[in-house]
Amino acid sequence: MLLVVLLQAAAAVPAAADGDAGDPDQGRPPHSKVDGDLGVRLLEAPMSRADDPRARVYIVDHVNPGTAFTRRFEVVSTSSNKLRVQVYAAAAELKDGKFVFAPGRTPNELTTWISLDHAKLDLKPHGGATVTTRIAVPKKASEGERYAVIWAEVSSAKPGPNGNVAQVHRVGIRTYLDVGPGGEPPSDFRIGQVIPQRTEDGVPQVVADVHNNGKRALDITGQLSLKDNNGSLSVGPYRTTGTLTLAPNQRGRVTVAVTEKDLPDREWKFQLTLKSGKIIRTAAGTLTFPEERGAFGLPATLGEPLPLALTLAGALAVAGILTVTVVAVRRHRGRSARTALHRST
Repeated sequence: MLLVVLLQAAAAVPAAADGDAGDPDQGRPPHSKVDGDLGVRLLEAPMSRADDPRARVYIVDHVNPGTAFTRRFEVVSTSSNKLRVQVYAAAAELKDGKFVFAPGRTPNELTTWISLDHAKLDLKPHGGATVTTRIAVPKKASEGERYAVIWAEVSSAKPGPNGNVAQVHRVGIRTYLDVGPGGEPPSDFRIGQVIPQRTEDGVPQVVADVHNNGKRALDITGQLSLKDNNGSLSVGPYRTTGTLTLAPNQRGRVTVAVTEKDLPDREWKFQLTLKSGKIIRTAAGTLTFPEERGAFGLPATLGEPLPLALTLAGALAVAGILTVTVVAVRRHRGRSARTALHRST
């Protein structure tokens, strides 16, 4: 039995919006209008993921073949008029560091496992409705992770005046479903090389390589903080630009823009903290931004080097230990030789 926890939120928000920028207005025909917008929110999550932020927004699960489970979500209207809403599942994939939505109602294997108790909703002005989705995994399903989106969609009543294409607006809930025997596969990622650079506009930014070396897809965000070497100036934290989404064994890059263009030209201590759900990883060290616009700096030095005095003290301590050890060995060998001579006489 798969136990779920009820989620509470102050307001329904779009969990996924059609378009790379997440802007529902992106790509709309001019002078065409959808009568009102939509929001969705997930109402349930597995008990095992009660403290996982991703599971409160998306359907994120691992199940054995032959398992069936349900999730409830709410669709709400912010329109002052009635809305006719279509509800359906469509394919998605992870590509180029993004969760990519397939066009229209494109199916995939996961969407054939998804059923909804409502295909259409008639929402009153500023009203809402609850929808239950059931995901039934076949007994012969192969191992691996699959992706889809459960969409709520509203379209304009007629085409816009400049074309014969009606405007469509949809918001939805991402689905990350892993199938396989046994328990949940481990999730993990590693921060690799960190490179400072300056954009063509003169904005300092940091780019970090990230490798998903776990067994589940990740949505990675985070922040960067900077401090000069003497600790007199601290700036940040600065948020990562967007979300980096990686499938298992995929690699990508996160970018953090520093809003202060006039940072002093000096070496900076940095701390970059990235997270996906409950997985948190940190890289720290020193870096220097290039002066020239559009240029890359040298890769950051990761890890805090020990002060020179402490390094010398450590070296002397090690040398002292080695000296004591050598003397002790020589004394032991001398005693052993005298004992052997005494016995022979």
